[in-house]
Amino acid sequence: MSKASMLSGLSWMVGRDMALDLGTANTVVYVRGEGIVLDEPSVVAVNTRSRKVLAVGSEAKSMIGRTPSHIQAVRPLKDGVIANFDMCEEMLRFFIERVHMKHWTKPRMVIAVPSGTTGVEQRAVQEAAESAGARKPTQIIEEPMAAAIGTGLQVWEPTGNMVVDIGGGTTEVAVISLGGIVTSQSLRVGGDEFDNGILQFVKKEFSLLIGERTSEEIKIVLGSAGPLAQECRAEIRGRDLVSGLPRVVPVTTEEIREGLEESVSAICDAVRSTLDHTPPELAADIMEAGIVLTGGGALLRNLDQRLANETAIPITVPPDPLHAVARGCGQMLDLGLR
Repeated sequence: MSKASMLSGLSWMVGRDMALDLGTANTVVYVRGEGIVLDEPSVVAVNTRSRKVLAVGSEAKSMIGRTPSHIQAVRPLKDGVIANFDMCEEMLRFFIERVHMKHWTKPRMVIAVPSGTTGVEQRAVQEAAESAGARKPTQIIEEPMAAAIGTGLQVWEPTGNMVVDIGGGTTEVAVISLGGIVTSQSLRVGGDEFDNGILQFVKKEFSLLIGERTSEEIKIVLGSAGPLAQECRAEIRGRDLVSGLPRVVPVTTEEIREGLEESVSAICDAVRSTLDHTPPELAADIMEAGIVLTGGGALLRNLDQRLANETAIPITVPPDPLHAVARGCGQMLDLGLR
């Protein structure tokens, strides 16, 4: 047997160290030496009578709004922090075993959390990961820092870098220099608020009740933060609040943009507020280098143009903004294990 084969076999036996972007909407797992190996919705389906977990991830998400009364599709995280500790532990255990199956030792782990989380909330994340099978101590990194590293910014240099990471539950706005966060703001607005804004708008304007999955689909297909070159329309299905019967309603991209306006404006305000608290020297660097937009919310059409218009600073969206935090965690994992 060759030396390379022996090392490969040894690596298989001792385990695979991993980094997690434990998000409100999705959990992304990065394995050292392999890259991103898992991207699943942060959802757990549980039987409330027996407390038995029935499904985790994509399979559980497909059950949202379609289950009998004794089965619940639970999202263990809300606004970037653990809302249901037991379900979060079950979800982490499922993902760890799926990636780390049949290994002899527990994996070392790095997990990203929002910059606004308290020490208690960070310890809850650590305890959930360690109870689910991670080796102690679980390392914690703030999401904006992980996003900046994952997009290739020179965070260790004495220059200003600005990141806006829009996740499912939170938006993280941070200015980074010399390997630390100089100023930041954590906003409880993200993809979930986008969905809720659409849901409430459709309910108010058309007296039509739609579900979470439908509002998310509308956001992906029709959502935008600014005028489009070609506006379009589509039909949405829901339950009429007056008659109680199913009904189809035509909606346009302009109307959906109105439903998103409150959340988009809140993000723009947070970016301007963070810039207002940035030291002048770093602000000059940001003016030249621009702002990097990451997270699933970066995929909302024309959000980069909207922010550029609001701040007069160029906005950059990396090729894969959804996985920037996970890649950054993975790089920190590699650095920490050298």
